Amino acid sequence: MSLTLWAITVVGILLLIALDFVMVSRKPHEVKFREAALWSVFYVGVAIAFGVALIVWQGSAVGTEYFAAYLVEKSLSVDNLFVFIIILAQFAVPAALHQRVLLFGVVLALIFRAIFIAIGAAAISAFAFTFVIFGAILIWTGIQLARHRNEDPDPMDNFIIRRVRSRVPFSDEYDGTRMFTRIDARRVATPLLLVMISIGATDLLFALDSIPATFGVTQDPYLVFTANAFALLGLRALYFLLKGLLDKLIYLSTGLAVILVFIGVKLVLTFFHEQFPGVPKISTEMSLGVIAIVLVVVVIASWLKVRKDPTATAHAGRLTGGHEDSAEG
Repeated sequence: MSLTLWAITVVGILLLIALDFVMVSRKPHEVKFREAALWSVFYVGVAIAFGVALIVWQGSAVGTEYFAAYLVEKSLSVDNLFVFIIILAQFAVPAALHQRVLLFGVVLALIFRAIFIAIGAAAISAFAFTFVIFGAILIWTGIQLARHRNEDPDPMDNFIIRRVRSRVPFSDEYDGTRMFTRIDARRVATPLLLVMISIGATDLLFALDSIPATFGVTQDPYLVFTANAFALLGLRALYFLLKGLLDKLIYLSTGLAVILVFIGVKLVLTFFHEQFPGVPKISTEMSLGVIAIVLVVVVIASWLKVRKDPTATAHAGRLTGGHEDSAEG
């Protein structure tokens, strides 16, 4: 893709971020369901319109790769929301600040992903074996997520959070949107600083998984970037739309584990197919179909589980062992 197209796309995304920033800063408030639904429809509509434009302009193959990448990122972003909810709840963030925290998370996620996309594209171009490395990362991540699917991550386990807390004095109360305040003429940090650091650490970890996953369905850096950007832009609205429903997606972490392992295997096969043409290669159309089927099965199975056991609760899953697994969902 040309530099002009890249520039136009980046400017368009920055304008959408600016629109979000204006909406958040104009009047901090707790977002209701109707407002969240309208914004979610808007951002999904923008993503679909962009994909349709790609099909008209570049053909169905490019459009299919984009929609497959977007579906992967959208499904992974839902798991990201689980962690955001845990962070906001654990730090007792006032409802009026949720929008600002989430917007910060989205912007930081976009920055991290842009960096990793550039690194990933350069690595794939220079070393074909990068496909195997990315594939191994995704397979390991998927297996770990499946093993610990009934656990939730603890933000306080984060090394950076522990270091900051041990070195920086903190107040017990929030002070509006300030991350630092004064108490008895002493400058101290508010809990909002820890929240922002936790969100940043979460974004970094998710970028390490999501970028290889997206490269698994398309190796075009432009499609990887736009799929990530459009999936993330609607994350703030999706949070307020789904926050009361996320704990009912009982099998989401299991479904994401299956998707990650599948894409990991696809990446490994891609490398060996290039070296030995006789080795089968998983097509983008098949990837899109498998991902869509897994997500549909997750939703239906979760719905049936909740009907059978209304007390069942979903978990975000984690990559390392924490507390003992709860009863299986």
